[in-house]
Amino acid sequence: MKKVITISLLLIMTIMVNAQDKRFSPEKFEAALKAFIIKEASLTPQEADKVYPVFCELREKQRVIYDKMRKLGMNKPSGDEACKQAIIEYDKLNLELRQLEVNYHKKMMKEVSASKVYVIMQAENRFHRQMMKGWQNGWQQGHGWQKGNGWQKGKRN
Repeated sequence: MKKVITISLLLIMTIMVNAQDKRFSPEKFEAALKAFIIKEASLTPQEADKVYPVFCELREKQRVIYDKMRKLGMNKPSGDEACKQAIIEYDKLNLELRQLEVNYHKKMMKEVSASKVYVIMQAENRFHRQMMKGWQNGWQQGHGWQKGNGWQKGKRN
């Protein structure tokens, strides 16, 4: 009986540890994004301290707009006029998003060179694409930037 209880406890603990590794961690995501951008853009610690808070502020404001867009798209309006209004609202949000990006890109260019801001923009896009590939290949199981999970620089799947 003692062996059965011990084996059961070990099995439960193993399952719990594996389940914890599979949950999304915003902190882990943010740390990985920051490290990726700093590395890709070759930012010095001083540059990173100046530009990364501006980048984070942009992302927070983008998130608000993306949430509005998501809510707008959750329910299909009934009728042609309601659809027209939904399209107009969606277009306004898209314009607001683009204008926000323009303003924050200008703010970032006051902190670092335009070429570094350009690389930051590219790196963010690449990070998100690689993150999606990484999730497919086990990133959420704690493999992070390790070899063989789609995160290598320049790897194309």
